[in-house]
Amino acid sequence: MQDLETQGIDALVILPSDPDPLVNAIKEVKSKGTFVAIVDRAPSVNDNTVRDLYVAGNNPALGQTAGEYIKATTPDAEVVIIRGLPIPIDQQRQDGFDKGIEGSNVKVLDRQFGNWNRDDAFKVMQDYLTKYPKIDVVWCQDDDMAVGVLQAIDQAKRTDIQYVVAGAGSKDMIKKVMDGDKMIPVDVLYPPAMVGTALEMTVANFYGQVPVRGVYTIDATLVTKDNAKDFYFPDSPF
Repeated sequence: MQDLETQGIDALVILPSDPDPLVNAIKEVKSKGTFVAIVDRAPSVNDNTVRDLYVAGNNPALGQTAGEYIKATTPDAEVVIIRGLPIPIDQQRQDGFDKGIEGSNVKVLDRQFGNWNRDDAFKVMQDYLTKYPKIDVVWCQDDDMAVGVLQAIDQAKRTDIQYVVAGAGSKDMIKKVMDGDKMIPVDVLYPPAMVGTALEMTVANFYGQVPVRGVYTIDATLVTKDNAKDFYFPDSPF
């Protein structure tokens, strides 16, 4: 961030791993008149003192959509959860999920962090499979983690798990939904290409007719076999 500041840049588009430790550095860049767009992961203070534009998926809705699907499909399910990282958007997703399952008999057996990483999620899922003799459903916040979850389930040869709900909209998971894979019946959209959207909006700020400011939130659509073709992009890198 300090190196970028000295280069005299006109705009900064940043998707930080953990935004809070970078707030002061981002503010310093912005104080030079630089247009700042933060993508996906907002700091605890997310106002115009830190950024001009914030582009993200709907984190509370990502969790709530998953919870509502589980509630409607398996209202008595025993569920294990694999969280992301201990940052604000993770908590937003958790709160949304808890809201989504309200009024049902869905029981959450455990919640552990998988760091939005397939290898870490694989290890967490292995622990769950050892610890719990019966699991009905797995909710993990990210499609990449779902890869590790499915691998662990397959290796353990567990047949009690009915399905896995993840989120992002990766082409591999969308293809599973399209093909009617019973383990991945749905996916929750959290567009992986949103950094491209942020770049386009940042350019529009300089070359469009209207200044770009504020928060742009993308819907957390439930992707099913019926609509999956609308979200399948086979040439996507993710």
